Amino acid sequence: MVKITATYLGGLRCRLKHEPSGSVLETDAPKDNAGKGEAFSPTDLAASSLLSCILTTMAIYAKRHDTDLPGMSGEVLKEMSAEAPRRIAKLTVTVKMPKDLPVAERAVYERVGSSCPVHKSLGTGTLVETTYLYA
Repeated sequence: MVKITATYLGGLRCRLKHEPSGSVLETDAPKDNAGKGEAFSPTDLAASSLLSCILTTMAIYAKRHDTDLPGMSGEVLKEMSAEAPRRIAKLTVTVKMPKDLPVAERAVYERVGSSCPVHKSLGTGTLVETTYLYA
């Protein structure tokens, strides 16, 4: 179990603390929802969590198979719903994989990435489209 604490700072900002490590980050409401957009919004963190979970899960798989994924990177585009209730409607993920990853192993890594815990935790109301590029 991991404990994360939050303190409301005012001005639609929160400070979050990851108790095991002491790491701290702040969130801000986005500009399109009464905030200043000066930090990650809570939904930005959700989108970021998906991307980092995909990369981390594939890296764990690679490590367990005595290999590495040098240069792996990615990006995520978050789209909010136009209708109420406000929610993440779509996440478009692009994962850039090493070009020398053997073709025979690519489908396995893509399955591993799509099976990450964050992806499995998202509800059916959030569409996730993931593209893997090998270049």
